[in-house]
Amino acid sequence: MVMSIDGSTVVEGKSTLLSNPSDRDVLIALRSAAETIVVGAGTIREEMYEVPSKKGLRVGVVTRTGKIDLNTNLFKSGAGFLIMPEDSKTPETEFDLDIVRAGKGSVDLQLAMQQLPGSFVQLEGGALLNASMFAANLVDEINLTISPMVTGADSPRLANGAPPLHSDYEVAHILEDNGYMFIRYLRKN
Repeated sequence: MVMSIDGSTVVEGKSTLLSNPSDRDVLIALRSAAETIVVGAGTIREEMYEVPSKKGLRVGVVTRTGKIDLNTNLFKSGAGFLIMPEDSKTPETEFDLDIVRAGKGSVDLQLAMQQLPGSFVQLEGGALLNASMFAANLVDEINLTISPMVTGADSPRLANGAPPLHSDYEVAHILEDNGYMFIRYLRKN
């Protein structure tokens, strides 16, 4: 995840404007280790995700309603799938679409994450999904890039909408590149 010095996770609606080539390299390395990526529907809309370069890597999109553009390479390829409540209407497509169902009315993230393959699930936001994952106590590791920029806008923060939390993490690694700080935090046990 990337954020500005003042905590914004987007500039003009996109996280990529906070990034640099080294941050993108970190993201690619994390994706190469991940078995599944999980991302919110709003982030998919804004960032226009494509099929991952790692063969077999799947992208789970958390959505309450399924009202997203499924007519993209991500979904048509089979790399993208939905994570939805059990009682949400199944979106109509002209291709097979995998759906993980968990919860009623909203996604039960604990139950949904238990249904995903592998042990390394890469959470890629947005802020509302991050908040829900923190609230569900599902974030064991945070890989954060701090961009050397101040946005000043009333933009989303890392975990907008989270209830009061007290989750302790410790620094595992810190790297710096041209003012960009790459920090890996691990949850304290």
